[in-house]
Amino acid sequence: MAVEHSVTTPSGDQTRIHNIGYRNYDGPRLGRSYARRSLYSQSLRGAYGLGRSVKSKVLPMLLFVVMCVPAAIMVAVAVATKAGKLPVDYTEYALFMQAVISLYVASQAPQSVSRDLRFKTVPLYFSRPIETADYVRAKFAALASALFLLTAAPLLVLYVGALLAKLDFADQTKGFAQGLVSVTLLSLLLAGLGLVIAAVTPRRGFGIAAVIAVLTISYGAVSTLQAIADAQGSTSAIPWIGLFSPITLIDGLQTAFLGATSAFPGGVGPSHGEGVVYVLVALGLIAASYGLLMRRYRKVGL
Repeated sequence: MAVEHSVTTPSGDQTRIHNIGYRNYDGPRLGRSYARRSLYSQSLRGAYGLGRSVKSKVLPMLLFVVMCVPAAIMVAVAVATKAGKLPVDYTEYALFMQAVISLYVASQAPQSVSRDLRFKTVPLYFSRPIETADYVRAKFAALASALFLLTAAPLLVLYVGALLAKLDFADQTKGFAQGLVSVTLLSLLLAGLGLVIAAVTPRRGFGIAAVIAVLTISYGAVSTLQAIADAQGSTSAIPWIGLFSPITLIDGLQTAFLGATSAFPGGVGPSHGEGVVYVLVALGLIAASYGLLMRRYRKVGL
């Protein structure tokens, strides 16, 4: 029951304070699964600036358009010239646009986690009902989903365009499916690595610089070493060097198992036996990224 108290101020005015007391919550208790889905949805929307300021939408939307425009141009050329095949294979497109993908990861991985770290709101998430694993899984899944949308959309443009150009349906469907498998692995790998790097620092600028440095330096170093090995005739070393960069790792994996043409110097991709190592390394990096994120947020949530 509400209780009313009258208080007289020094000036003689009377102020009333209404004490309505505590009330029990009788509504539905949605629990961890609802909170996890909400965090996933919020993080996925945030990866494209949805629900945020116009300024936050510019870069992710611009990168999405940049990813799709070359595919649309290729389709237009194929339709206009009545070409017998697309200018680029489905499995090659993400490698062709790797700079744009890396920039997207560098911009959105810190956005996903840096504000929570900087303003120390992570312990509030863990107070109830979300646990550490829920937070990490939601953030990991959201960034991986955002990356999949970024990389799969141009493949869909290519596929629809190929069908409009009346290219072979079976061949195009097979290539499209192979491309989806490739970008799924790429999305999981880059999302894990990007979040681990970004979670080290609460400063978004430092996180962006660190992600760009890791992705570009690793790819540049691996490509240089592979070129040197090819020039010296050490072609057997080229596939093993490719294990040390996320981009070349996916390149070798899809060459070994998805029938893709290798972008390695001389076209020397890994064999099926070497491809097994590529699969183990890729899955190991994804699992290690998840484990490192769990360890990081257990400490932050204390």
